[in-house]
Amino acid sequence: MTFAMRALYGALMTFSLALVAVMIGVPPAAADAFGPMGTPHLAMRLVTESDHPRAGQTVMLAIDTRPEAGWHGYWRNPGDAGFPAKLDWTLPKGATASAPQWPVPTTLLIAGLMNYVYERPYAPLVTLNVPAGLAAGTALPVKLHISYLVCTSSLCVPEDQTLSLALTVGDGAATAGPAFDGWRAAIPKPLDAAATYQAKDGAVTLAVPLPASASVKDAYFFAVTEHALDYAAPQTVTRDGDRLMIATKGKPAGAIEGVLRIGPTLGLTVRATPGAAAASGSMASTGDGWAWSALVAFAGALLGGLILNVMPCVFPILSLKALSLARANAGPREARGEALAYTGGVVMVCLGLGVVILALRAGGSSAGWAFQLQDSRSIVVLLLLSVAIAFNLAGLFEVPMPRFAGRGGTGGAFMTGALAAFVATPCSGPFMGAALGAALVLPWPAAMAVFAGLGIGLALPFLLIGFVPALRSRLPRPGAWMERLRRILSVPMWLTALALFWVLGRQAGVDGVIFALLLAMILGLLLWVAGGRQHRGLSFGLVPVIGIVLVIAAGVTTRLRPVAAGPAASAVAGADAAFSEAKLDALRKQGRPVFAYFTADWCLTCKVNEKAAIETAGVRSAFAAKKVAVLVGDWTNGDPVLGRFIQAHNRAGVPLYLYYRPGAAEPEVLPQVLTPGMLEKLGG
Repeated sequence: MTFAMRALYGALMTFSLALVAVMIGVPPAAADAFGPMGTPHLAMRLVTESDHPRAGQTVMLAIDTRPEAGWHGYWRNPGDAGFPAKLDWTLPKGATASAPQWPVPTTLLIAGLMNYVYERPYAPLVTLNVPAGLAAGTALPVKLHISYLVCTSSLCVPEDQTLSLALTVGDGAATAGPAFDGWRAAIPKPLDAAATYQAKDGAVTLAVPLPASASVKDAYFFAVTEHALDYAAPQTVTRDGDRLMIATKGKPAGAIEGVLRIGPTLGLTVRATPGAAAASGSMASTGDGWAWSALVAFAGALLGGLILNVMPCVFPILSLKALSLARANAGPREARGEALAYTGGVVMVCLGLGVVILALRAGGSSAGWAFQLQDSRSIVVLLLLSVAIAFNLAGLFEVPMPRFAGRGGTGGAFMTGALAAFVATPCSGPFMGAALGAALVLPWPAAMAVFAGLGIGLALPFLLIGFVPALRSRLPRPGAWMERLRRILSVPMWLTALALFWVLGRQAGVDGVIFALLLAMILGLLLWVAGGRQHRGLSFGLVPVIGIVLVIAAGVTTRLRPVAAGPAASAVAGADAAFSEAKLDALRKQGRPVFAYFTADWCLTCKVNEKAAIETAGVRSAFAAKKVAVLVGDWTNGDPVLGRFIQAHNRAGVPLYLYYRPGAAEPEVLPQVLTPGMLEKLGG
């Protein structure tokens, strides 16, 4: 049976099955009569990730589907036979639902016809866009009428069901259990690299970039583009260095979109265009591809880490640590030891964050750089730490041995490095975004090397001071001026604390700020008591230590309730709107240019760009004249939908700036440091 005949036969069989069901008097609504006790063969329920979604934000819905034993449902492209489910939503005014995201299917060959099906429980995911401006407590009734075909190896039955949810506008807190994590992990992840294919005389070879170190099991390519491939034709999968080669049959015309299965429930969305896809015959010829990418990403991370040293939360720590070498008049050996210890502390924290980020992403999360700041408890801990450092620099107390800033010792240097890396996490700058984004698609050893490069860049100034005597000789001689400088350096730490108070207020409202102020006040009193003891020649004291531990424990264990509104919902200019993929698609269909930027309240670089470039009168006038629509994505609280969109554009976090030109297939990714002139030229 030829490819064309098989496709025609499959279509006729599907149509005939549905037609016979209607002719014998089985309307779609009664199709469930074939199931036990009159139940459908596909048990379905509509599940929400949050019962109280925020106004102006999105919430994920899952269609939890469980086939009856021996029956199967169909994927978005059913293959040679069957037809996909049809979803008909009834939503509140202004609400929209995205197209469903389908998990990786499996293959089922019946009578020479290839079917793409689900024989085990599965859950398509849909993003619901909640209208902006709704008051808390507003009811959001959601109804879904779904029609589908369900089959065994010898029988097909059309069925339909009506599912419903009663949502209420609220704070967006997650109410779903861990099942959502599994459903999200089963959705194919976007492959950022471009795939190619060659077609000749009915034979098709796809070349999919995939690092040689990536684990692949039971690889299979499910074509989304209909009739591009012969579904029933065998697929031969081979390795060619950092490419996965898939040989099959078909007659494609134009791009082929599909899903590459790389594990039982793991897949990658792939878009292949005509191009070179011949095997190289040598792994070495392509094996250096990811190595070169890793080297470039390492260099970018190194430069990005170096730039972090001028941030107000890092610079005081680095300055005081460098001056400690001058104060102690350390010899070459001691200086090198402290430099290496400081570097070890910085790199350890960066590698630790890298491990957590990669592990969370492997589990289906959209975590990125500074992901911990999406939890208000991390903000509180960082805030208390900034207050303590500011009090220390101001001379209120001295840190008990080993001292982390003003004194020498490898133990203190290690802790200082770890502290500097931790307080630098709210910051991102030039080179960092692309480097960390690349790390997330590289093999894990290369990814960890990139995170290590970030740490080395952050530690590089102190490392050079420790190993280059000429630099140490240029440090000022010790004197009374060092104490004055120390107090001056407390000012940027106080500014850091104020910025964190502001971020906490955006995340947790007035109640969160009052709670943090109370903890900071208690911490200040404890440090004042301890400092008084030290000034009398006594030890720090056990009671202050216990009190400080209790204060930090209160900050870590108290989960603050997030506020309902975010900055994206109340954008700077009236024409700005909260970002959603549905709004982006609608604006692009109108032929309008779109500037989309993704920000977070805890991102210092984001806020500087907004005040220095995006919100300037010249840029706003240029955007208005050229009818550039502005969409704002707020990632302050770690919106998973935005996280996956950011990840799809090869970024590990914010800021991300995209400009969509009318008619262009892909957006222009702008630098992480913006200027008004750069934005004013857009659309020209």
